[in-house]
Amino acid sequence: MQPKVYMAGFEVFQTDAVETGVRMKQLCKDYGFEGIFPLDKDITPQPDPLETAKLIFDGNVKLVQKADIIIANLNPFRGKEPDSGTVFECGLGYGLGKKLYGFLSDNRAMAEKLLPETQAATGLYEDGMRVENFGLPVNVMLSIPITIVEGTLEDALKQAREDLLQTR
Repeated sequence: MQPKVYMAGFEVFQTDAVETGVRMKQLCKDYGFEGIFPLDKDITPQPDPLETAKLIFDGNVKLVQKADIIIANLNPFRGKEPDSGTVFECGLGYGLGKKLYGFLSDNRAMAEKLLPETQAATGLYEDGMRVENFGLPVNVMLSIPITIVEGTLEDALKQAREDLLQTR
């Protein structure tokens, strides 16, 4: 039986999200996994948008529960940090004991990435707060439990497959 991979990420917001999900699931298949995309649920929009939102939430939780592995797109989304929904799904996966992988196109330390907006004299970011500086590419709460790969979904799938083969 193929291990199931839930692909967390902001791809669901793309205008071609359905087609993107199909391509991502095929890539999973190419590497010996069954891909689960967040849109792989049957949600009927409700008259009350909050009810629709609750159905989406419950559906995504069930998809994460079904997975063996979470692979998350940790690239910045609408700012400098990963998508908050993706981060939640990583935390949920961690709490459920799932193996976690993430991918970033820029794996430099967050402090280095934020350096242009950091005041040299004080070391404070432009918002007046300190920058976490452990040499990690994202917040410690993501960097520690997640195997982070520089590159793309495909690179993360390669790493997951390699790790899986080593444990057999």
